[in-house]
Amino acid sequence: MSVGAGETLRRWSGAIMRRTPGKPSEAVMTAPARPALPGAPVHPIRRTLRYGLGRLVATAVAHSIFRIRVEGRERLPAGQYVLCFSHRNWVDPFVLMAVMPWRPRLYFFGPKEEDMSTGGRNRLMSWIGTAVPYRPGKNDLLDATRRVQTVFAAGGVLAIAGEGTIHSREDEILPLNEGAAYFAIRAGVPIVPVALNGLTWYTIGRRVRIRIGEPLPVSGRPTREAVEALTAAARSALQELVADFPKPRRPGRFGRWLTEVFNEWPEGRRPE
Repeated sequence: MSVGAGETLRRWSGAIMRRTPGKPSEAVMTAPARPALPGAPVHPIRRTLRYGLGRLVATAVAHSIFRIRVEGRERLPAGQYVLCFSHRNWVDPFVLMAVMPWRPRLYFFGPKEEDMSTGGRNRLMSWIGTAVPYRPGKNDLLDATRRVQTVFAAGGVLAIAGEGTIHSREDEILPLNEGAAYFAIRAGVPIVPVALNGLTWYTIGRRVRIRIGEPLPVSGRPTREAVEALTAAARSALQELVADFPKPRRPGRFGRWLTEVFNEWPEGRRPE
């Protein structure tokens, strides 16, 4: 998602015309209604139970399938941040749910879907309450920005797949979208680069490495120059984190099916 700061601010402000009987029309500035937290509109206790159950299941399943090693956990800030992670597979968010701290609560920006009620993965993330959906076909930038603000107002952490799409090269980072940098600067929280390796192909017992980089501080306003500079710094940090990971072996038939079951390749199929 490429976000223009000036465009967002222009669209954020506005007035509607209100007519009072017997009086001329007047322009009244109206503040947008604060959106609810992502997920189904349920009682906070039920929301917490769903989140806890989802994370428990993700932890149990991920650690039963993979041999996960986390490096740099001590680099995570004590407070809020934007977690910008490399994207290799549909399972990436669930692996992060299995290893990241339970507090602050973890939310994921995306997926870019018109309807979160379609598809098993989307319904699951919506039920758990971790997805902050973005609907590009409905010009949803303003609503998505409000949802992100709500996440930070609630004390949460926002995770974004910076590359915006999956790809098959373990030791390479694609150009990043600007959303992570824009949201981080706007909220005044650091970006934490997190590299996931070992998920391009996977089988039972596959080694997965999650490497956490140094937080990237932010300051000032989300100007075009500031967003571009922070985006470049985040990509450089992620590239350093993944550079030494070896190319994984192609698994057998079951492993190939498990890897690809929910993958959505930009090319329509896995590139050779």
